[in-house]
This record gives sequence, structure tokens and C-alpha cells, in this order.
Amino acid sequence: MTNQLTDHRVLIVEDEEPNLRVLQRILADAGFTQVRAVQDSRRALSQMNEFAPDILLLDLQMPHLDGFGVMRQVRHRIGPSEYFPILVISGDLAPESKQRALTEGAKDFIAKPFDRVEVVLRVKNLLDARDLNRSLEERVRERTEQVRVTQLAVADRLAMAAELRDYGRAAHTHRVGRTSAAIAARLGLPDDEVRLIRRAAPLHDLGKIGIPDAILLKPGELTLEEWDVLKTHTTLGAAILSGSETRVLQVAEEIALYHHENWDGTGYTPGLAGEEIPLPGRIAALADVFDALIHDRPYKKAWTVEEAVSWIAEQKGQKFDPAVVDAFLATDPVDPLPLLDETPELSDLLAAFDPNPSDTPAE
Repeated sequence: MTNQLTDHRVLIVEDEEPNLRVLQRILADAGFTQVRAVQDSRRALSQMNEFAPDILLLDLQMPHLDGFGVMRQVRHRIGPSEYFPILVISGDLAPESKQRALTEGAKDFIAKPFDRVEVVLRVKNLLDARDLNRSLEERVRERTEQVRVTQLAVADRLAMAAELRDYGRAAHTHRVGRTSAAIAARLGLPDDEVRLIRRAAPLHDLGKIGIPDAILLKPGELTLEEWDVLKTHTTLGAAILSGSETRVLQVAEEIALYHHENWDGTGYTPGLAGEEIPLPGRIAALADVFDALIHDRPYKKAWTVEEAVSWIAEQKGQKFDPAVVDAFLATDPVDPLPLLDETPELSDLLAAFDPNPSDTPAE
């Protein structure tokens, strides 16, 4: 944003040359240094695109394309939230013309013959309003970004809490996030969705903070009763994450609830199968199983990467979505995707949390 109103760019569209010259002189005398004049209204749109004015001074009655036509062109060019001032200066004093001009997008109206002081004051007032609007929009963008960063930080720290509860310092949750994002990218999801899944997938096991240690960390096989308790971590996690207006936590809720569903309907929710399972849940399901297979658990030794990849390929169309399996097989399973959107502080935190996040399982 400029410091002086007179630094703003002014575009004049007026077919009568005497009026055009007078307006240029008035603005120059008032200190405006960036003024462009167009006598043929058919050139107005090209000048809008090239000159990018901050305000448009516009006549109504012009040959070829009248002022209303120019306003329609301008309306399609500016953004829905942008305040772009159009000051109509016209000799058409009919009330319906003035009303129509204001309806079509004009912010103010001056009748010809015009007073030079009034023109300058109206132009400066409209530019003041434009600058204020820009300032408010910038503040909204800054606050929105602050909120976004805070939301992501909360999601990351929730994931770390779940990690420490179940896996110690193994960084399972963040590896699941990276693998899930790599799969999402291979599936062709938009970058924003890939980043959302990258942040949300680490929260898949958040509900395990409500599972007793005797079950969660049991070194041997679980009983049927213990399995029933362990399975509740999906609904517990979804309950913790539910009710949020934050998109990343909404996606995390889906993942927490559905990451143990199977493509063929044999998962935690009997009969829930195929595309009835939300895609983020289908993606995280594979990423979670793969990482669990290639790392030691209290109840099992780690598989090799090759063994895990082979088994996942065999489960195509059964446990896992065929398209998700194909996308996974097209990635590097050991180091599928670099961390996305991480501030230096958070990167340092994750480095300390997991010094070798892409390593294969320890012997």
C-alpha cells in the first residue's frame, strides 16, 4: 500500500477530449502523478489490465461502449472481496441513470459540469476507502494465517502426545503422515488436501491415550476382551477430535474413526466397505499398517520392507483400496515424502523427537 493518496494510479475513461484534459489537469494540480486517460471506451478493459488503476473515473454516455458496459467489464475483473472505486462523472442527470450506475458498481456520482474541488475530494475519499479495505483484508489474512499455524501446531502436539503414549520415541505417527501424504499425492489429490492429510494422519491413534497400559503395552497376544477394548481407540479418537471447525481436525476425525476399516467390509465396522469408507481413512489405513509391519512392536518383530510391500500388494482389493495400493507401490516406501509446511522450530522439535525418521527398522 502506498503512503500518499496521490501516489495511486487513476484511470479516466471519457470520450470528450475537453473534459478529459480538464480532469487530467485537476488531478495533476492536486498532486496525482500516475494518471492515464482513455478516450475510446473500447480500450478501457485493456488499460485496466495493463495499468492496474486504483480508481476509475468514468463517463456514462459514450459511443461504441457506454459506461454501463465498461462497469460490467470491470465487475468481472475484480475479486469478490475487492473494493474497487468507480467514480461516475456524467451529464446524464436522470435519477434512473444515477441509480443504475450505483447498482452496476459505481461508488459515487458527480454531475457535469463538475467542480474541481469536489472532484479531488471525492477521489481522495474513495481512495481512502480503498486503502482502508486493503488494510483490513491484510489484517484478516494475517490473523487467518496465525490461526492456521496455531491449528497445525496443536495437531502436531496432539500427535506427539499419542506417539509418546504408545510408541515411545519411534515417530510412528509422523512416518504415517509422510506415507499418507505421498499416497494422496500419487492419487492426484490437490496440494491442499495432500497437506491436510499429511497433518491429520499422525492423529490416527489419538484415541489410544484412553486405552489402559496393561492392554496397550502388553508384550503378548491380547485376549478377545482386550481386543474389544483396544478397538475402542478409533471411536475415542474421533470423539476427542469431533466438533471442531478446523479442517485439519475434521480430516483427523475421519482418519481416527476409519483407519481400521477394510476395503472388503471386514474391518472394525461390519459391512462398511469400499468407497463408503472416507478416502483419508483408506489412505491412512495402509500407511499405518505398513509402518507397523516394518517396525518392532511389543507383540512382534519387524518385517523387512520387501516382506511388508509384498504382503500389502497381496491385500489389494481385500484389506486395502486397490487405487491406494497402486499409489503406495509407486512411492518410495522407506522415505516417501519430505515433511511439508514445517516451521524451523517444529522441524527442530521433530528432529529431536526422531533423529532418523526414515530409517528402516532397527535390528
